Amino acid sequence: MSGRKKKHKGGHEDGHVDERWLLTYADLITLLMSLFMVLWSISSVNISKYEDLQRSLAEAFSGKVMPGGQGIKQNGGSESIPTPAENTPMISQDQTNADSKSRMTKIQQKSAAKHENDAFKEVQKQVQQLANEQKLSGKIKTTLSKDGLHIRITTDDLLFDSGSAEIKPKAGPLLAGLGDLLRAEGTHQVVVKGHTDNVPITGRYRSNWNLSGDRAANVVLALIKAKVAGGRLTAAGRADQEPVTSNESAAGRSINRRVELWLPRVFTQATDPAKLTDSVFPGS
Repeated sequence: MSGRKKKHKGGHEDGHVDERWLLTYADLITLLMSLFMVLWSISSVNISKYEDLQRSLAEAFSGKVMPGGQGIKQNGGSESIPTPAENTPMISQDQTNADSKSRMTKIQQKSAAKHENDAFKEVQKQVQQLANEQKLSGKIKTTLSKDGLHIRITTDDLLFDSGSAEIKPKAGPLLAGLGDLLRAEGTHQVVVKGHTDNVPITGRYRSNWNLSGDRAANVVLALIKAKVAGGRLTAAGRADQEPVTSNESAAGRSINRRVELWLPRVFTQATDPAKLTDSVFPGS
């Protein structure tokens, strides 16, 4: 009896071993089905989406900003993709001006240059009125040149004491008035440059460079106090490097000690530069 049980058991084990090939066969069938599905997927390419992908990859590796994926959106993309306006990088004011000029025709540029020149002339007129009202005509001079509008203020007995960068109280109304004019103009950059004579400085400041830089910076602060946008303003100290007359005499050195406000042109002036003359107030 025990022999029959053993034989039965042995026969059952032999039958189980013979059926293991079914597992291998099932695995093989599954792999073949997966292979055919992959091949079928590869053969069913959406040509339009493939071309969009190829174009997007080419633009991405070219270093340009991608245009926002409009092709993918039109062909059934499931996610919302930002529009080009949302992807626009920050652009500087100079670059914006350059781009605007590049898109303008010569006639448009000439018209814009004339409009800009007329605006400068209006500022000149207003500065002259301000100087006359405050009886400072001999202290202020404006120049309209091919590079823009210059407003020159001699500093002696008006803006600063000798060797100092602190703005004198008597100059407050003048700077406030200039700030009002510049704020109303509201378009051009304003470069404030401090100038000295060529006499070496002594006392608080190490050099005329330090003195001229602080004077320019303090004028900028006064204009900001008058509500001129700080982003339009630049301070520069020029020491004795840009004299307007000889430093050989006391009168010449007095003229060279000055602060200038420069409004650079955006558009090239078509007018003959020889016709652009200084506007000098009476008594200057």
